Amino acid sequence: MKETSTGTTSGGTGTQAGETLLKVTGLQKHFPIRKGLLQRQVGAVKAVDGIDFDVRSGETLGVVGESGCGKSTMGRLITRLLEPTGGRVEFEGRDITHLGVAGMRPMRRDVQMIFQDPYSSLNPRHTIGTIVGAPFRLQGVTPDGGIKKEVQRLLEVVGLNPEHYNRYPHEFSGGQRQRIGIARAFALKPKLVVADEPVSALDVSIQAQVVNLLDDLQDELGLTYVIIAHDLSVVRHVSDRIAVMYLGKIVELSDRDALYETPMHPYTKALLSAVPIPDPRRRSAESGRILLKGDVPSPIAPPSGCRFHTRCWKATRICTTQEPPLIELRPGQRVACHHPENAPDQAPEDTELLSAAIEAIELVTTDDVAPAGGGAAAEAGSGPATKAVTKDAAKGVTKDAATTDAAAEEPADGTTSDE
Repeated sequence: MKETSTGTTSGGTGTQAGETLLKVTGLQKHFPIRKGLLQRQVGAVKAVDGIDFDVRSGETLGVVGESGCGKSTMGRLITRLLEPTGGRVEFEGRDITHLGVAGMRPMRRDVQMIFQDPYSSLNPRHTIGTIVGAPFRLQGVTPDGGIKKEVQRLLEVVGLNPEHYNRYPHEFSGGQRQRIGIARAFALKPKLVVADEPVSALDVSIQAQVVNLLDDLQDELGLTYVIIAHDLSVVRHVSDRIAVMYLGKIVELSDRDALYETPMHPYTKALLSAVPIPDPRRRSAESGRILLKGDVPSPIAPPSGCRFHTRCWKATRICTTQEPPLIELRPGQRVACHHPENAPDQAPEDTELLSAAIEAIELVTTDDVAPAGGGAAAEAGSGPATKAVTKDAAKGVTKDAATTDAAAEEPADGTTSDE
């Protein structure tokens, strides 16, 4: 995790480290569904449906969630590669939500993106020198010593040979292509870099090299990152703060250590339980996986209220009718949940579990569930609780150490599911 000091600047500019560089308010992106001869709109895919967060200069914000939750769409919205349906995006205090191509051109020097697929993000008809040198030509910038010399320097910085200047993308491996994409993104020394799954398409042996390269360049250039990833271990290594997304919403936003040590949203807890533990002794001593019931609902018609209530083992009636706000329950830890983990309930008056939640408990525990105060009983030593179990009983459930079928497993690598 990068420590920031208020006396430094980001990207060699006047933005002080620790100040808000990017502010997102109520951001939405709905992709219309059209049918018929007249192509009338009959619905919309709510890929991003009202999210709020900010990114401070010099920090790294990690974004995690299942495939289809809207992470990549969010990254394209804040870099203005997609036009938002609603909400507001501010960069250094300036509203860039609806800037056109001409208005965004000067901003491209300060906001860059590293794309997920190193195979499709490079033009196979162009040489590496042309690809990495394109930002200089498009922005009318002539670096000291000329474009070729600067491109060769950038290639050397990212661990490639300057002699690769005249080669084509098909002559490189996946890790080398991703390094070329990084060199292109950093050519103009931007203030903000959005990295969409920067290592997911790479071999495990190459992933560590690319992650360490991003860390080194952040130290050297004072960059600010928004890193979108599936790999929770990578996110923990590189992030200062982490946002957890589910079905187009941010359900938890927290400092890295607080999120991994005391997750407050049930979905976050389920995601973290999917991280494999390499030590067999710890794996057996601690506990196994939390299995979530069913599949992720469709973003075309998301559930009412809390969008996670159809799979949550703590869901009550209020979860189906009222959407929980994303509020700060601890310093630096915000969560959108009526019945958060490790914190007092936001809706303490609602205690009766939904039938779907009672069924979900059986996927969460094989241990006894403590009897509820309202007369519900779980027979000692008999396994999961009966259908009369209330929310208070659900608070004490533990994770199933013996289950192997993981519906809540860490999402598989993919490039199109949330775009």
